[in-house]
Amino acid sequence: MDRISPSLHRVRSRVEACLREFPAIDGSSGLLVACSGGPDSLALAAAAAHLDRPVGAVVVDHGLQPGSAEVARVAAGQCEALGLSPVMVVAVDATNRGEGPEAAARNARYGALSAAARDSGALVLLGHTLDDQAETVLLAIARGSGTRSLAGMPASRGVFRRPMLGLTRAEVRSALDGLDIVVWEDPHNSDPAYRRSRIRNEVLPVLDDVMGPGVRQALARTASLTRADADALDGWAARVTAELGGSESVGSGWSVGALGGLPTAVRRRVLRGGALSAGCPAGALAASHILEVDRLITEWHGQGPLHLPGGVTAARRYGRLFLTGPTTAPDPVNGARDGA
Repeated sequence: MDRISPSLHRVRSRVEACLREFPAIDGSSGLLVACSGGPDSLALAAAAAHLDRPVGAVVVDHGLQPGSAEVARVAAGQCEALGLSPVMVVAVDATNRGEGPEAAARNARYGALSAAARDSGALVLLGHTLDDQAETVLLAIARGSGTRSLAGMPASRGVFRRPMLGLTRAEVRSALDGLDIVVWEDPHNSDPAYRRSRIRNEVLPVLDDVMGPGVRQALARTASLTRADADALDGWAARVTAELGGSESVGSGWSVGALGGLPTAVRRRVLRGGALSAGCPAGALAASHILEVDRLITEWHGQGPLHLPGGVTAARRYGRLFLTGPTTAPDPVNGARDGA
């Protein structure tokens, strides 16, 4: 076994544990590190380079800042120097199309990483830390989000793995000590125009001062506990949806009686799944929309159809709930009112 520092060994051990717990289920055998050139992803790259298997890297150039191509080139060179191969640099279009600059960059980045994973038959390692998880939970609290958002980032989803969620940012960055690594610090991380930056640099330090050490660990622990609850509720909702005929069957109507007998948390998950299946864009479908759809079941007083994002209509007729999109064929009782 290679002689490496205790800090780097700690990171490598987390990577190995994550891959044991969440192995590929589709035959993917390769590994790629998503590297921005920042200290967290470079620490992950350095640790992954000591695994007993080939590891490559993907560097995404968002093109959002002057000199971004050079930053990507240097990051790729660092990965190659660490022994990762192949190393790919992918330029993306992160144009903000109304979802906000952070969301636009994130969507472009994950699209590029997903494509690289698909083309390479590989899993992608992401460099998020416990501190990132704590910031995510605070952002979800500020938005008034539900349990799924409060659950934070998962350690495993699809082709992505986040092995360092149990390590603080300081622990991860200490893995670079003694290594000849050129680190890039993203100026967005200190730009107060970005909400996450202010959470990181202003809010969390105040919480540390007021509540004492361990705030980040407590927030990350909250995410872990909440994820278990959210997974259980999502599983229950999926079983109910299947019993109703599948989410696509909501255009033909779901029984109001069956929906009304469900716990609120489960019913609203079922309704959200139906709305998405009918054509509501996930990013535009808010909790307030689902609440109004839910009232067609729980607070019925003869109200008319609801108009949801994406041109989807929700209506109750003859004891059934219909969610139909602009291209959905009209049901045979379209326009009739529910007398129940």
